[in-house]
Amino acid sequence: MYVVLVYDFDESRVNKALNICRKYLAWVQRSVFEGEISEGKLYSLKEELRQIMREGDSVIIYLTESKRTLKREILGEEKGPSNVL
Repeated sequence: MYVVLVYDFDESRVNKALNICRKYLAWVQRSVFEGEISEGKLYSLKEELRQIMREGDSVIIYLTESKRTLKREILGEEKGPSNVL
């Protein structure tokens, strides 16, 4: 499956969340990641993020069958690697 993950963590935990997400997905922009991931790895990613989450933190994960079914449009400067999609 292909996912887009967006997180909003307190500043004191942003680097922890960043490092966890980089283990599983490609960095796109600040707190945005995307990429192909298995169900097992997605489960592990969510569990690792849950362990560092506190009140007020949030994670949004958009799921799609493959990157071919996802259409992406960029306005302005692309921040992450251009080979993601």
